[in-house]
Amino acid sequence: MSGIGSRLRQERERLGLSQKVFGEIGGVEANAQGKYESGGRAPKADYLSRVAEKGVDVLYVLTGTPTPIQLDNLSQVEEKVLGDYRAMFKEDQAAIRRLTSSLAEHSVSLNGKSRPQPQDS
Repeated sequence: MSGIGSRLRQERERLGLSQKVFGEIGGVEANAQGKYESGGRAPKADYLSRVAEKGVDVLYVLTGTPTPIQLDNLSQVEEKVLGDYRAMFKEDQAAIRRLTSSLAEHSVSLNGKSRPQPQDS
């Protein structure tokens, strides 16, 4: 169980969320979130379903094996960006996530909706 808890904590930290906020997303109190992460309690399926909707890799949390990314649908530019991102230190990855989130929010606020990105091959 401690493996699940530590991987759940890793996913929460990867998303840059506090235990309180992450617990709210999953529908539990912060103390329950803490028990999940310490291995004191096992998360239920409905909790895992809710956190998955926010980007948690539940397969990784449960098994330690990350969900494979389907690369067939990525352009060469997207593959390069993803490869570069994976080569970065965790701190730099966090900065990139903050930057891309801000840019996406800015685009949405200007356009009122997300616009599809051109597919460069």
